[in-house]
Amino acid sequence: MVSVLIVYYTKSGNTKEMANMIAAYIRNENVDVEVRDVFDTTPEYLLEYDGIILGSPTYYGDMAAEMKELIDKSVKYHGELSGKLGGAFTSSAYIGGGNETTLLSILKAMLIHGMVVVGVHNADHYGPVAIGSPDERAEKQCRVYAKKFADTLKSLKGFDIVD
Repeated sequence: MVSVLIVYYTKSGNTKEMANMIAAYIRNENVDVEVRDVFDTTPEYLLEYDGIILGSPTYYGDMAAEMKELIDKSVKYHGELSGKLGGAFTSSAYIGGGNETTLLSILKAMLIHGMVVVGVHNADHYGPVAIGSPDERAEKQCRVYAKKFADTLKSLKGFDIVD
């Protein structure tokens, strides 16, 4: 079976709520998932999973420093994350609050590691976004993203995808 690590940072609880939503929907696709707070995660954890999804609030159009610190520390494993599947999600206070640039900052680091990243053509393209507390719209984005992530991961690992 394939496995996914979801790491989040949160102050308000919104990003944690999204992490748990995404995890629940990925589990529905018969994929093992672990959800961890960034403070309980070291770069070594990243090595143990087939897929990694990082979630951060949007701060000035970028990820939180706490998430950036984990990514910065992961440099000692440069090349060892190559080929793993990566994804991102964010929450922010405003609809135009820098959500896409936050997601892209996380995905950019994943690409530099040689990871494969998932985009979605029929939802939030770069990853799920919540404005404030996750609402019905954000939950739908998490559900669509989780399905796409799980299907892509299973495909990369040579598993049949059953709809």
